Amino acid sequence: MTYKLTGSLLLAAMIAAPVSLVAQKNVSVWVTDRNQSELLQLQTTHPELSKAAAAAGLVIDVNGKQTFQTIDGFGFALTGGSAELMMKMSAEKRAALIQELFGTGGDDIGVSYLRVSVGSSDMNDHAFSYDDLPAGETDPKIEKFSFGPDETTVIPVLQEVLKVNPKIKILASPWSAPAWMKTTDKPKAGVLLPQYFGSYATYFVKYIEGMKAAGIDIDTLTVQNEPLNEKNTPSMVMLAPEQADFIANYLGPAFEKAGIKTKIVLYDHNLDHPAYPLSILKDPAANKYIDGTGFHLYGGKIDAMTEVHNAFPNKNLYFTEQSITDPSGKEPVAKPEAWVVIGATRNWSRNVLLWNLAADSQDGPHTNDGGCTECQGALTIDGDNVKLNLAYYVIAQVSKFVPAGSVRIGSNDLEQLPNVAFRTPDGKKALVVANTSGADQSFSVRDGGREFSASLGAGAVATYIW
Repeated sequence: MTYKLTGSLLLAAMIAAPVSLVAQKNVSVWVTDRNQSELLQLQTTHPELSKAAAAAGLVIDVNGKQTFQTIDGFGFALTGGSAELMMKMSAEKRAALIQELFGTGGDDIGVSYLRVSVGSSDMNDHAFSYDDLPAGETDPKIEKFSFGPDETTVIPVLQEVLKVNPKIKILASPWSAPAWMKTTDKPKAGVLLPQYFGSYATYFVKYIEGMKAAGIDIDTLTVQNEPLNEKNTPSMVMLAPEQADFIANYLGPAFEKAGIKTKIVLYDHNLDHPAYPLSILKDPAANKYIDGTGFHLYGGKIDAMTEVHNAFPNKNLYFTEQSITDPSGKEPVAKPEAWVVIGATRNWSRNVLLWNLAADSQDGPHTNDGGCTECQGALTIDGDNVKLNLAYYVIAQVSKFVPAGSVRIGSNDLEQLPNVAFRTPDGKKALVVANTSGADQSFSVRDGGREFSASLGAGAVATYIW
């Protein structure tokens, strides 16, 4: 499923080298503006922190004493198609791209979280699982498990990423169980047959252990991508009672027996059905194995995340997917920054993941009969040529400045200037502000007894660090 912004941004511009933040005494400001003349650009003039006065006009009050969730990271889905395109690049160009994406140096954007699919997603050139069999055959003990195409695409790309960022967190999501486990006996649609619940749990154990043997730790597993969507190829329906049963009686015990510490996250679908995760979290047998809930925003409202948090404040929340595309190159960054990144983190999400990292200039590869035909990547990759699209900057405005381990702190949200504030592990404060109004805005940022003045053009996003 895809949310389409009207317009597109296929830009090859690279990020300007930053000035050392350590050497700066004042507030550093990084801006992506409405007309893309500035792209994650460090400003040459810096607001000065001074003694707070009775500020007039718009004021963003940052409150470091008010703390919320710890941040696990920001990033993208490394689909099979993304990895395939990256593996077709020359080794030198691929290494440079991985450094820019996942490094923390001057020109890098510090992506700290990735999502991968267990088997194929709809953004692969064909559908497959890790235990595909000829028609009529079954493999209840999962003795024929194989990573198949991912051995030459996703796994080597992840291994290269881990050399740049060994601490990156990886979330895995299945689009479907192996076809022979399903009522349809096909990758698309269908339901997991009850007699194979135990086999499917074993399949996940083999996956986690196999990835670990390849040097890849899977931090988090969602049980089923979009369990209420049967339109993709691949896809599988899993209603809430089935998911509760599977977690409580099969997956949770299987992970426990195998000593697997990978976190189990339920739902992984749109915010218009919070009753789905809430019903499972109310089940004590399933609840004890669940770390939290994953959400997409193709339907519903972002504050449904807070509804789930308030009901179960000890469980975590994750924003696991949103496609941000811009086919004509005219959409300002402020709207998706506010809607997704600021919205999700202000509603307790520990991460923000966009769909997807890379596609080619035809928005492929994707599967037939249910593959996403309009999923523009954060990157457009054609051979060694890489263009940076709107989604790249949406994530970069926060990933570069808010590493894993940061904590969201208080700030008042303004209608004209949606914002979110963080305290980083090194003690800095980072404030992301999106000007979603139709006019330039001047405002003050107040931090306890200090404040600084700022202005932000219509449609622009700025990150302030002090």
